[in-house]
Amino acid sequence: MDEGGTNLFWAERFGQELGLDELWVKLCGNSHTGSFKDLGMTVLVSVVRQIITNGGSVRAIACASTGDTSASLAAYAAAGNIPAIVILPRGKTSTAQLVQPLANGAHVFSVDTDFDGCMNLVQRLAREEGIYLANSMNSLRLEGQKTVSVEIMQQFDWEVPDVVIMPGGNLGNVSALGSGLEMMTKLGLIKKTPRVVVAQAAAANPLYLAFKNNWHFEPIVAKETQATAIQIGNPISIQKAIQTLQLHDGIVEQATETELSDAAARADRTGMFNCPHTAVALASLIKLRKRGEIKTSDRVVVISTANGLKFTDFKLGYHNKTLPNIKSDHSNQPLELPNNYDTLRKELDKIEKKLKV
Repeated sequence: MDEGGTNLFWAERFGQELGLDELWVKLCGNSHTGSFKDLGMTVLVSVVRQIITNGGSVRAIACASTGDTSASLAAYAAAGNIPAIVILPRGKTSTAQLVQPLANGAHVFSVDTDFDGCMNLVQRLAREEGIYLANSMNSLRLEGQKTVSVEIMQQFDWEVPDVVIMPGGNLGNVSALGSGLEMMTKLGLIKKTPRVVVAQAAAANPLYLAFKNNWHFEPIVAKETQATAIQIGNPISIQKAIQTLQLHDGIVEQATETELSDAAARADRTGMFNCPHTAVALASLIKLRKRGEIKTSDRVVVISTANGLKFTDFKLGYHNKTLPNIKSDHSNQPLELPNNYDTLRKELDKIEKKLKV
């Protein structure tokens, strides 16, 4: 369904604001269901369909999700005529994310728990005969998702960037990135690898805490965050992610709710339209740049995991100043006017005066 091949956007203006010569954003949200999850789900569902065609006993594919995985599974399963079971944490997905699996005919269960609770349920369900697990602990998902690293290298004509930054929740994405980098190295396609940075919301930061504690991991209870897709306290792919970071001079950074919200708004004003998870990566970039851990001359790639149009409630809340405990320093609200040209002209005059100053 035409997944992959997404734009590597030169974020020239935002890069200049941060004092970077080269900042690029890999827009994985420009995909069939609006997230990078499509890269892995097309592989997994194709294999399951082949299993069924060969006489296998798969009755349904199931996943726990904070939104994007369920949307991707539902769409690909619908195209392949395979029943999909989706377990979501109640009230913790955006409206757009919830409606996607509903529209594609999945059996959706909205459960009064968090993602980690949903994950426990679906793992137990997958022990039953005929239920196939679609979460990223399934290596087929990672085999598809690792193509993002190959695409980035192709788009740079096989010149390796210095730093790759991605948001991390269940951590299958960083594991897949590492797998792709290692594959290309073994094949001789690249002779070095980039430094890998994982960005987490401060409200859901078990990998960050492990990084600060000599990679000793302990699960946590994730708190509420605008970056709902990475509100995960006990990530399934934690050990693979740590291994990837250790192999690639890795850093883990975190972003508060204010930092991620302001970062999204700042970047949007330069032509992007960022989901809150990409904003976590951008906020972490800002912090690393300020500390000098990313140099002016570094070629930096931020992996944008989902389309901002899935998170319009977050966007509106920021600009309407209704997000809890966030000042919205970069808010922009419509000015309501009567149907009168002179009034409109006066308001434009005020704006022009401000711009001249």
